[in-house]
Amino acid sequence: MAFRYFTGETFDREGFAADLAPILQSILEAARFSLKFRILTGQAAGEDGSGAAVAVLFEGADTALLLDHNAELLLALEHLMMRALRLDPRAHELVRFDAADYRATRLAELRLSAQVAAQRARELHQPFRLSPMSARERRVIHLALAGEKGVRTASEGEGEHRRVVIYPTDKPERR
Repeated sequence: MAFRYFTGETFDREGFAADLAPILQSILEAARFSLKFRILTGQAAGEDGSGAAVAVLFEGADTALLLDHNAELLLALEHLMMRALRLDPRAHELVRFDAADYRATRLAELRLSAQVAAQRARELHQPFRLSPMSARERRVIHLALAGEKGVRTASEGEGEHRRVVIYPTDKPERR
């Protein structure tokens, strides 16, 4: 499969956005969703701290449908668009679909969970295993704790059971 939207290491976010808009619009119309979307590129796309180069923001009466069951439909639309446009897998982190600030809220939750789990691993001097999560969410945890003293992270498990484990790096004091 030939990937598109890259020249060397440069992601063509404007080209991707231009190709994405009509396809996404036709899907929303065919499904009769009461949704509108805006596509942001560049710095505005990543202002939530996600590092995205392209953000697709939905709003409308059917926003709740996108967010039901942990945003399954929102994530499915994102996945479908990436496949339809043959986006290089290395660019998946550069594209973000969101509705009602779901993703921004989820990022904040993950970062807070990472900090709480790291503190617990340090205090108990035992590894702390988080619940299974997607590769994208695991990456957020790893990055959130990358500079954290007294802990290190690793992923374990396979497929949908893959999780982050936070290990304390300091040995407990002996009495």
